[in-house]
Amino acid sequence: MSAFHNTAVGGHSGFPVTYARLKQLFAWHGMKKAVLVFVQSCLVCQLSKLDRSKLPGLLQPLPVPQQSWQIISMNFIEGLPISAGVNCILVVVDLFSKYAHFLALKHPFTAVIVAKLFHNQIYRLHGLPATIVSDRDKVFTSKFWKALFQLADVTLNLSTAYHPQTDGQTEHVNQCLETFLRCFVHACPATWRNWLALAEFWYNTSVHSATTKTPFSVLYGHEPHHFGVSAEDVSVPVVLSEWMQERQVMLDLVRQHLLRAKDRMKHQADKKHSERSF
Repeated sequence: MSAFHNTAVGGHSGFPVTYARLKQLFAWHGMKKAVLVFVQSCLVCQLSKLDRSKLPGLLQPLPVPQQSWQIISMNFIEGLPISAGVNCILVVVDLFSKYAHFLALKHPFTAVIVAKLFHNQIYRLHGLPATIVSDRDKVFTSKFWKALFQLADVTLNLSTAYHPQTDGQTEHVNQCLETFLRCFVHACPATWRNWLALAEFWYNTSVHSATTKTPFSVLYGHEPHHFGVSAEDVSVPVVLSEWMQERQVMLDLVRQHLLRAKDRMKHQADKKHSERSF
């Protein structure tokens, strides 16, 4: 077995090739299993060959929050042309309602600038979240940013950059926003700042595949007015108690949809991964 595997003639081939060479000349009881164990235990093969098995580690989705703006994710879109003095976008997405805010920034920016923008645009509307998920950007890992959230009793969850298992939600929102801007400013890229508010309204009033509802309706309990016409104009108004009951039922339904979406995502992702213990 050593001569037909470890030498240049064997070439450290895999089990099928090594076994095929051996069985042309030799045969003994338990030969196939012995060759398999010998090839699998070859140290040179383990050090030199690529591991072509499925990626280790099953997907571990983030927990589903109990309410809106309890867990949020943040990311940046950089490299944009200068428009009205800004060239970056801070994307903030709620994990429960999928509601998103698109905030314009000027690069280079510091942790103080981002913290003030967050305080003026996000905190005044939704308060401080319990957990923030972000990639390992130098802004978020700065000492000031950590100290700010520590004083506010907010946990900062750090993930690796472009890691879809954790920050994938914001990455997909970035793609949607970039596609929207390309469709409307492809002829005049420097005017993207004028379309940012409309892009935010468009995204938040679009039906999300995970919740089967619009982020606007999940957060506010009703759909927005389009062209001056609302759903109340064509339906019988409901009393407050009935609205509150329907609101709670909708929140429970959204949570069930999110759990089902995460299970579906985990099932599809685990097809390309294998569970291992080291």
